Amino acid sequence: MPLHAITREVSSSINRCELTFHDRLPIDLAKAREQHRAYENCLTELGLKVISLPEEPDFPDSVFVEDAAIVLDEIAIIPVMGALSRRDETKSLARELSKYRPIRYLTEPATLDGGDVLQVGRRLFVGATQRTNLVAINQLREILRPYGYEVEPVGVRGILHLKSACSHLRENTLLVNRAFLDEAAFRDCEVIDVPAHEPAAANVLTVNDSVIIATSFPETAALLGRNGYAVRPVEVSELQKAEAGVTCCSVIFRA
Repeated sequence: MPLHAITREVSSSINRCELTFHDRLPIDLAKAREQHRAYENCLTELGLKVISLPEEPDFPDSVFVEDAAIVLDEIAIIPVMGALSRRDETKSLARELSKYRPIRYLTEPATLDGGDVLQVGRRLFVGATQRTNLVAINQLREILRPYGYEVEPVGVRGILHLKSACSHLRENTLLVNRAFLDEAAFRDCEVIDVPAHEPAAANVLTVNDSVIIATSFPETAALLGRNGYAVRPVEVSELQKAEAGVTCCSVIFRA
């Protein structure tokens, strides 16, 4: 069945985005929107149907739709997001996803961002971070138990989300920066380490046998190419100022 990708236009208020580990730098809104359109075009070129939602000017971070939902083949789960300013971003996304999936909700005191959830087959690795707590990880485990998924917590340090430090490439292979996480969780996986000079490069997006990566990580792109991956660099420099990676701007699922 075809892959769909839900995206959302860059908010006009993105310069008020949440920041945890980055210093605040001015974001060029017009350039950010241009880069986001190029990202959407890349998804389309790779065979996805892109569902582009309108901007939400009241929510500076709302372009980062990945954080507002977890979508599996059987179900979509709407979290309580870790940042108070972002929690209402989930409403419009839940309405759109309800066309495709049954919806379940996490409840407080659980907090979780979708950027902390990494799916590898029937296993979900979930980062324990400033945005995602153990209550949420346990709720997620109970919701998914009837569907046969394993949910495993991963310790994360010094970075916003698990997917900032680790991405799924194919089958059982991950791209990882071990400095930011507890690598013991991935003992059964094959790991490719990012180059030391590109510590933030572990966030990539695999789509239909191609790997989307930010243009700011040429060494990692070359490394992936040498390992047989078809690499698609995209420019996301303005979005990176908001602590974004290439996975953040889409929710991808089979229709």
